[in-house]
Amino acid sequence: MRHRDSDAMWLWWISVVGDLWFGVTWLLNQITKLRPRKCVPSISVLRDHLDQPDGGSDLPLLDVFINTVDPVDEPMLYTMNSILSILATDYPVEKYATYFSDDGGSLVHYEGLQLAAEFAASWVPFCRKHCVEPRAPESYFWAKMRGEYAGSAPKEFLDDHRRMRAAYEEFKARLDGLSAAIEQRSEACNRANGKDKEECANATWMADGSTQWQGTWIKPAKGHRKGHHPAILQVMLDQPSKDPELGMAASSDHPLDFSAVDARLPMLVYIAREKRPGYDHQKKAGAMNVQLRVSALLSNAPFIINFDGDHYVNNSQAFRAAICFMLDPRDGADTAFVQFPQRFDDVDPTDRYCNHNRMFFDATLLGLNGIQGPSFVGTGCMFRRVALYSADPPRWRPDDAKEAKASRYRPNMFGKSTSFINSMPAAANQERSVPSPATVGEAELADAMTCAYEDGTEWGNDVGWVYNIATEDVVTGFRLHRTGWRSTYCAMEPDAFRGTAPINLTERLYQILRWSGGSLEMFFSRFCPLLAGRRLHPMQRVAYINMTTYPVSTFFICMYYLYPVMWLFQGEFYIQRPFQTFALFVVVIIATVELIGMVEIRWAGLTLLDWVRNEQFYIIGTTGVYPMAMLHILLRSLGIKGVSFKLTAKKLTGGARERLAELYDVQWVPLLVPTVVVMAVNVAAIGAAAGKAIVERWSAAQVAGAASGLVFNVWMLLLLYPFALGIMGRWSKRPYILFIVLVTAVAATASMYVALAGSLPYLHSGIKLV
Repeated sequence: MRHRDSDAMWLWWISVVGDLWFGVTWLLNQITKLRPRKCVPSISVLRDHLDQPDGGSDLPLLDVFINTVDPVDEPMLYTMNSILSILATDYPVEKYATYFSDDGGSLVHYEGLQLAAEFAASWVPFCRKHCVEPRAPESYFWAKMRGEYAGSAPKEFLDDHRRMRAAYEEFKARLDGLSAAIEQRSEACNRANGKDKEECANATWMADGSTQWQGTWIKPAKGHRKGHHPAILQVMLDQPSKDPELGMAASSDHPLDFSAVDARLPMLVYIAREKRPGYDHQKKAGAMNVQLRVSALLSNAPFIINFDGDHYVNNSQAFRAAICFMLDPRDGADTAFVQFPQRFDDVDPTDRYCNHNRMFFDATLLGLNGIQGPSFVGTGCMFRRVALYSADPPRWRPDDAKEAKASRYRPNMFGKSTSFINSMPAAANQERSVPSPATVGEAELADAMTCAYEDGTEWGNDVGWVYNIATEDVVTGFRLHRTGWRSTYCAMEPDAFRGTAPINLTERLYQILRWSGGSLEMFFSRFCPLLAGRRLHPMQRVAYINMTTYPVSTFFICMYYLYPVMWLFQGEFYIQRPFQTFALFVVVIIATVELIGMVEIRWAGLTLLDWVRNEQFYIIGTTGVYPMAMLHILLRSLGIKGVSFKLTAKKLTGGARERLAELYDVQWVPLLVPTVVVMAVNVAAIGAAAGKAIVERWSAAQVAGAASGLVFNVWMLLLLYPFALGIMGRWSKRPYILFIVLVTAVAATASMYVALAGSLPYLHSGIKLV
């Protein structure tokens, strides 16, 4: 429909191109969901096939990676609960090892891990004895306080529970006081040892009081600060024996009776990689690649599962569930990774900021499960080790290939460690036997953690996790898919893993900024899904294009949002009078889109609130966050650094009120300004329209014509409702105040318009209704 006024053609062209963009992207988004497939793990069948009558198991070996950086942004209590839940999971204890990467090189993390290992000696047997869930003590005892565990329980369980909770409270107190204890100890040691040695004046000392900490000191010094410290590796818990070892009987010193429970603990390793000035350490991806090399030299499990420091195992059967798909005789051999959905604690009941993101996890990823599989989303994902080594999947290997090899092998592709290269065949053969203790030397382990190890290699490109893109998780998954591997989406009840989410508006926006900026980086990199990927399924390619181009929509949406400002200027706002055919067309289109949305909600098992929150936060993102992401990629294309992506901080919370206190905390940053402007423009447009109607004494027909345009403004304000609550802070506890503020603002704008109409004639010289 061509607009018949020539001076409105620019507006018409933008509208047409925008509508075309929205139509195409919506269609591409829908066609990737035409083959949703739900995969349910059969853990009982896995037990029948691989668990032995004598208590042994033929399950494959498994390495667990957990990553953290800062004990302030990622509180120690969350991280240690994650460790404890992993150590207590229902998987043969001799079959898996846990690698804890402390990318900040903090003594607090090191000694906190020691405390967690000590507490695990009681917590893990308690979990095994009473089969408790979840096995992260903070979540377990918090659930008990909420009264979720109803009914009677044996007296022994009640006694053990009471003692275990007391032990956990003591453990928490020791964790809370750890930083202060280290600081006091270091000051005392510095006073005692620093009289003759000036370099000891600011040192941080370990618990023995005679050894300086090799990592980051409390008072940073050369060679002992973030970004500059040597590599540290310490085996906190040795590899257990193959045979069960029963725990201690109850005594006066140890009141818990574990005499009938296997008390072994899985292997636990602390890693702090070397950091030196002048090297790009590649954040989380770099840390995980170091874990990949170190674990290959120590345990070399064929499967790897990764966690962020704030996620814990919520269902002790989760590892077995993922193994079900990895060993599936149908297409398990071609599966590179199994992705679990992310679920979160401490989110407000209405999920104001769409933290659960169920439309993505339970609809989009479920749709991809019927094509080539879901993308990797950063945490709670099990990998096949050889896939990370750039090996081809079995169906793409030559017929005479007997083992997995790198698809494009090059000299020095994996570095100079011969022990690491020699470990690859065993990982490819999916060894199910328990390996003997590693014989690799300390020097070779240390070399694998150095900054210079990756120089001239393919680490971060075709080997391991990908570098130089903010969304290294999505890019790594794409690299595996384009090689021909597939992936599987696994959702189970209870949830496999749970974590903490940023329920503060500002932190949530920064999180979305990192995702959207990284998505655009990927599209304009050598991993562009439009061009790369000779083995990528066509629909999988479309899905990745959707994932990497969605921030572009911000240009058209922001234009639509800012059009209402033209109410304030004479002759600059044009309203197409709706005729019956046009109105019918719009109604049919909207009804069809909403109906498809309802169908999607139904097959994905979602609620209407999930769908509404997804729509609302998409609009919030397009007004404030995506423009910044577009600016970031523009600066990058000009050779400028671009926008710095902030690490999402997680705050430690206590009681029920404290858990939601962050929801009402307002942190004013420039990222909030564009959305505030959009809200103000739409409120002013409604007020200006009311003022025009009063000043010019519009007829009923004119009011009806203008009202059809104002429906859009009202709808936009409804979509921005969660944002408006967020910037109100604690006043948002009473949502009716927002309604009063908006009505008052509209009335004030209309009154101001009427008052100025006499002195500024151009304001009411007439609006064109054409």
